[in-house]
Amino acid sequence: MDLLSYLGYTLALLVGISLGLVGSGGSILTVPILVYLMKIEPFLATAYSLFIVGSTAAVGSIKNIIDKTINYKIVLIFGIPSLLTVFATRAFLLPLIPNSFIIGEFTIAKSLALMILFSIVMLAASIKMIRPASADINTPKNLEIKTIPLLIQSILIGLVAGTVGAGGGFLIVPALVLGSKIPMKEAVATSLAIVTVQSLFGFLGDLSHQEVDWKLLLTFSMIAIIGIFIGIFLSKKIEDTKLKTYFGWFVLTMACYIITVELLF
Repeated sequence: MDLLSYLGYTLALLVGISLGLVGSGGSILTVPILVYLMKIEPFLATAYSLFIVGSTAAVGSIKNIIDKTINYKIVLIFGIPSLLTVFATRAFLLPLIPNSFIIGEFTIAKSLALMILFSIVMLAASIKMIRPASADINTPKNLEIKTIPLLIQSILIGLVAGTVGAGGGFLIVPALVLGSKIPMKEAVATSLAIVTVQSLFGFLGDLSHQEVDWKLLLTFSMIAIIGIFIGIFLSKKIEDTKLKTYFGWFVLTMACYIITVELLF
């Protein structure tokens, strides 16, 4: 194992820390680490990301179950359509995309298209995190849940999550806070539960057509799980709004780096 691989395993801590601190961002870190440090092919890296983020979020969800901060009604309404969409995307849609395709005069590799799409999602996520928090972010819970809009959001987020191998927490949390008007703490806890089921279920869609390096995958996941305990501890010490802003700038930097590397080198 070379130096870059050791660095990749070390940075796996950041994946868990991110999930523990802000309830999202795990896949945003995992895919670039796997691709650029662990030298995993991008399509396979998105599959690994689903397992790593899902298993790490599952551990975080155990604490939220104990603390009774998960809205199970939203998990069912939002989670089931989302996880089915992620599974269908991984199992049926992505395998249909050729390894390269032509757009105009350019031949685009599938791996390049995935990384560029992923960086675009990162840019959108970073803007969400950098923006000041909504004034309604800590308002009392509105018990009225609008089912149809929630179902539509869940399918769209599931499509994005399945395509780029993301858990989707950076999209789910704003959707729950702004759409369902639930408190931030409950949104993060509910998001982790949704991320758990949709990520692990989505990973199952890859097993039929991917050869998995279980040693790498389980080692990376265990380190990330250690990180989520660190993140949960640190979340009690750091102001949430400042943390999201700092993380947003970090994600923005990573997105710009990926675009630069993929297009210029």
